[in-house]
Order: sequence, then structure tokens, then C-alpha cells
Amino acid sequence: MFIDEVTITAKAGDGGRGTVSFRKEKFIARGGPDGGDGGRGGSIYLFADGNINTLSHFRGSHSFHAEGGRPGGRNKRTGKSAEDLIIRVPPGTRVRLSLDGPIFCELNNPGERILLASGGRGGRGNTHFATSTNQAPRKHDEGEKGEEHTLSLELLLHSHVALIGKPNAGKSSILRGITNATPKVSGYPFTTLNPYLGVVDVDEYNSFVVSDLPGIIAGAHQGVGLGDRFLRHIERSAILCVVVDVSEENPAIEDLRTVLQELSLRNPELVEKVALVIANKMDIPSAENGLKVLMKNCELPIVSISALKGQGLDRLVKELYSLVKKNDQLTEVPAGGPGF
Repeated sequence: MFIDEVTITAKAGDGGRGTVSFRKEKFIARGGPDGGDGGRGGSIYLFADGNINTLSHFRGSHSFHAEGGRPGGRNKRTGKSAEDLIIRVPPGTRVRLSLDGPIFCELNNPGERILLASGGRGGRGNTHFATSTNQAPRKHDEGEKGEEHTLSLELLLHSHVALIGKPNAGKSSILRGITNATPKVSGYPFTTLNPYLGVVDVDEYNSFVVSDLPGIIAGAHQGVGLGDRFLRHIERSAILCVVVDVSEENPAIEDLRTVLQELSLRNPELVEKVALVIANKMDIPSAENGLKVLMKNCELPIVSISALKGQGLDRLVKELYSLVKKNDQLTEVPAGGPGF
């Protein structure tokens, strides 16, 4: 099951308390203080693991607690500090202070580590409270409380190319045809309920990643249909390709305009990423007229294909690969690869 949003609670460990203790020596009141300090509580870190590509491992664990530090001991021994807790997330994870709150941090590259919650410092033992007038103090500090946060994690997919468009335009069929991915394909709206990634193998040494995102309809930026839940994934894609069905009676140019408008309302900069229009379903007789209307009204480059019949897919791959090379994105293949 693909999960790209989760809310967690992270509680760092409390510091251990300082100890009240006295050594036993002649002529020293109560032997003199020798209580040690408490150990530090464990901190909690987020770690970007390149072998993980979903947040599904959080399904049964939404609360994370690091251990507390141990109390101080006799003879000024400091209590043992607790081990830090590492929470592993996929690269491309954005952390917010609440579901719609400000961004706390982002982990974009494998190996990145971010401090999520600091462990509390250990309390001071009674050794620290001895004075000339109080040589046998019974005072000590309790350990500091560890930090606690409730955070929202959201996964933003990394891909070189994102296939976007209205429902049933044929995005999933295209992904199946040019990559090793197996997204669900059917004849009813919103077949794609989750994002999919696939790798296009150009040759022995070159490949690029393509994502298939759920369909976009008018009002998606406000939550209509599947809403803007998946629009944010588009932000991490270097190149956007709009897939349109040119076989329908409704001109494909209207579908294209709807998608571009939703992108603009989400983030005007996204429209600048649109580099190609893919005219699909050319195996249907009425598609020729639909393609002519589209070409007459569209200023973007157009590649016509039939994903169902496999027609034009080789030319499409070459065109996509050319765009990827032009944008110099080949070195940013996401670690962990596909697998949704």
C-alpha cells in the first residue's frame, strides 16, 4: 500500500536525574558530596534512506519515544546517556509542524540526517551544590525534559518526467508501455488512485524515471476530485508532459487548458515545466480530426501516439530522453528506484 502522508509524534528522552550521595571519610561532614550527574536523554533524528520509497512502514507506528538518561551514581559517576533514535524516511520527505503548518525541514538526498527532537540534559548531582557554608548539600537537579513534537510527514516523489492530465487520458497505459511499471488500467475515471514510478531504459547505460500521477480535473487545486493531494508531487518533477485524449468529441485543447489552469493556480512556476503534449488514442478514427484541432490551437510541441497499440512510443521515448538530457537531470535518478 502506497502512503505519502502520515502524522507522527516524536518524544525525545528525558535527562537522568542527578544523585544525592556522600562519600565516607573521617572528619568530613557526611563524607562530603559525591553524587554524579544524570545522563543525557536520547535525541530523535530523521534519516533519508535511499532504500525506502514510501511511508507505508508508519502504518502501525505513529508515536516514537527515545529512552531517557540514567541517574547519576556514587563517586561522581555520570549516568549513562541514552542512545539516539533514528527514524528512517524516503528521500523527498517534507516535514511540517502540523498538517498545514510551516515547513520544518526537507530531506531530499539519501544519507541526509535532521535533528527532530533534542534529548534532555542530565540533572546535576549534589556535588555541584557544595559551598563553604553548606558542605553536605542534599540538593540535586531533575533531568531536563526531552523535546516533543507532533509532525506531519509528506512524501514528494522524485521523477525526471511526470505524466499529467485529466482522468482516462491514458497516462497509466503510457507508463506501462515505456517502463517496467504496472499501474492499474481501466475504462472508468480515477483508475490511478496512487502515484506510480517507472524506469525508462534508453540503452545499457542511460535511463530516466517517469511518474504517472492521478488525473487532474477543474478545481483540483481546491480539493475537487482527488484534490491537490497529488499536485504537490508535480513540484518535484523536472519535466511535465500533459497527456490528452484526442478521440473525444470535446476538443482536447479544452482538457489541456484545464490542466494548465490548475497548475497555474497551484503554482504559476509549474506551467513553465510543461514541455510536451502527448496526443493519445490515435488508434481511434476520430482522433485525426482531434489532433488537427489540437495542433492548430496549441503552441507546445506535440507527439501523437496510441498507448493501446504501442504506436509512436519509441518516438515518444526519444523525445522524452532528449528533454531530460537538455534539462541535465540524468544524474538525479532517485535512490531506491520504483516499486510503488
